[in-house]
Amino acid sequence: MREYATQMEAARKGIVTEELKIVAKKEQMEIPELQALVASGKVAICANKNHKCLDPEGVGSMLKTKINVNLGVSRDCTDYDSEMEKVMEAVHMGAHAIMDLSSHGDTIPFRRKLTSECPAMIGTVPVYDSVIHYQRDLNTLTAKDFLDVVRLHAQDGVDFVTLHCGITRKTIDQIKNHKRKMNIVSRGGSLVFAWMSMTGEENPFYEYYDEILDICREYDVTISLGDACRPGCLADASDVCQIEELVRLGELTKRAWEKDVQVMVEGPGHMPMDQIAANMKIQQTICHGAPFYVLGPLVTDIAPGYDHITSAIGGAIAAANGAAFLCYVTPAEHLALPNVEDVKQGIIASKIAAHAADIAKGVKGARDIDDKMADARRVLDWEAQWECAIDPETAKAIHDSRKPEFDDTCSMCGKFCAVRSMNKALAGEKIDIL
Repeated sequence: MREYATQMEAARKGIVTEELKIVAKKEQMEIPELQALVASGKVAICANKNHKCLDPEGVGSMLKTKINVNLGVSRDCTDYDSEMEKVMEAVHMGAHAIMDLSSHGDTIPFRRKLTSECPAMIGTVPVYDSVIHYQRDLNTLTAKDFLDVVRLHAQDGVDFVTLHCGITRKTIDQIKNHKRKMNIVSRGGSLVFAWMSMTGEENPFYEYYDEILDICREYDVTISLGDACRPGCLADASDVCQIEELVRLGELTKRAWEKDVQVMVEGPGHMPMDQIAANMKIQQTICHGAPFYVLGPLVTDIAPGYDHITSAIGGAIAAANGAAFLCYVTPAEHLALPNVEDVKQGIIASKIAAHAADIAKGVKGARDIDDKMADARRVLDWEAQWECAIDPETAKAIHDSRKPEFDDTCSMCGKFCAVRSMNKALAGEKIDIL
């Protein structure tokens, strides 16, 4: 039997866990430094004790920015085998976390398959699964039903759960009075809002928060405090509903840490570029430096089909200013369940944003691969360039599909290539162009 309940408790007791050793090595960080960050809550190592095949990662603004991939079936797309194909492709491409957002069918076997076979962190949103698990309408579910599903997910080995604890009955009046353009766009947040509206009761994830903390402590599950009031359009960004919920999430963060339960805090949403940096700083202050997990932010509302790009722009700004965890957005966002190609495009866009931010933040070792790429380009070593590329298959395919007449150039410049000309000039060789 281990001497600690959670990674946070271990760090506070000075116990060096195997997970902490692995993360320290990945982050090129001294163990005492990382241990202090975990003890303070500024880094979360999401590692359910029942997730035996986990390859641990740390989530925190001073570490490499991590990428989450949302997957799962819906009533209109019910192929679990296809979702598992996406999972393995996502892991192959470097995703650090998989969130199972399934909202149809028998969710238990798929969730257990994930925690028994997938080395990435696994996250879920138990409120989605509650209706599916019990096969009953939302208004017939009780607070105990919701808590029992949280426990079920914890037992199944889920590393983090998104819980919309920050909206209360007060939020109902705020939404009605402040007349948002998009109301609540969080799927889980809307379900909790609807349940409160229909039953007249308080949010069970808020009212029974201490009981939830006990479950999370028992299995070492990290709570990802969901932002039910995240803005779903630019017009709603940084409004009173979003900020008031964030204040409550700050209070809930402290309560979790008092029980040695790790916390991440979720953030926007759709947001103009000029508001992103300020939002990151506000979150760090209100939530005491807890890791910030953002969906995007998407910096414009008018790019359906290209929202992986709008998200990457916002994600890079967010991560450079303190966000620790980027939830990918695919070209199918707002339109459909993503297919394998959509998943790939979403991951690549998020990885570019995360990497750019890590370089800007000065994360140790972040720019090393860029320097290797520059060395490879200087000598026109194509194979070395593929090894450095985020997506080597695509880069090589583009180059090979439009091969130049001479191997020491590309078909864009040919013998006008600046790199070729400079190499020859510096070597004292004749520069033959015609």
